[in-house]
This record gives sequence, structure tokens and C-alpha cells, in this order.
Amino acid sequence: MKKSQPLYQQTSPSQGDITTPAPASKAPSKIARVLEHMLYDGSLIRFEAERLGDHCLHSTISSLANGYGLKFQRQLERVPNHWGEPCTVTRYTLPASERRRARNVLLMLCKPLKQRQKVAA
Repeated sequence: MKKSQPLYQQTSPSQGDITTPAPASKAPSKIARVLEHMLYDGSLIRFEAERLGDHCLHSTISSLANGYGLKFQRQLERVPNHWGEPCTVTRYTLPASERRRARNVLLMLCKPLKQRQKVAA
């Protein structure tokens, strides 16, 4: 099954021919990468978030919760750390009831900063 293209790479009909790739733009922010992963690929723990460039997942989740009003499910689990020793981590999951709000937040995060400021005003 083929995954859909990340939102920051998608084009819309208003941008011209849909078959043309999106223009090269800045890479998405860390918070947008984490939110997109949680929306389309499931849950995350701190070690999995490293692959997305997030070295402090709990802070990113806090920013999404406090800054954008998203609610996350938290589940403690034991996993091996980088040296194979067991440690307790929190697995963050976006509940189905939050997905619509999360998509709207992600769309806003993928817009250029000037456009975001207009929406916030």
C-alpha cells in the first residue's frame, strides 16, 4: 500500500497542474513532522521520534497540547534503551476525536509564517 505524500509536498489545484511536483520549499518544522507522523503513521515514543529529528518529544507534545489545544493519550511502556537496558517511556497517541483538529493545525503549520500570522490575527 502506497503512502500519501506529506502535506508540505502536496499541490492543490489552485497552484496549477496537479501533475507538477510542489515547488521546493523549506523542510517542515519539527512540530509539523511529529504531528504528521502521529496523524498518518500512529503513535510515538521518544526513541522513535529521534528519526524525525525530535530529541525532546515530551516538549513537542506539550507545545501541541498547550499551544494548539490538541489532546493526546499517554501510555507508559517498558522498552530497551540504546544500551539494551529496560527503561520506561511514554507512548503518545492522537485519539480519533482529535484528528480533525490535528489536520487543521498541521495545515496551518505548513503555511508560510506570513500567512499564519494573518490567520492568527
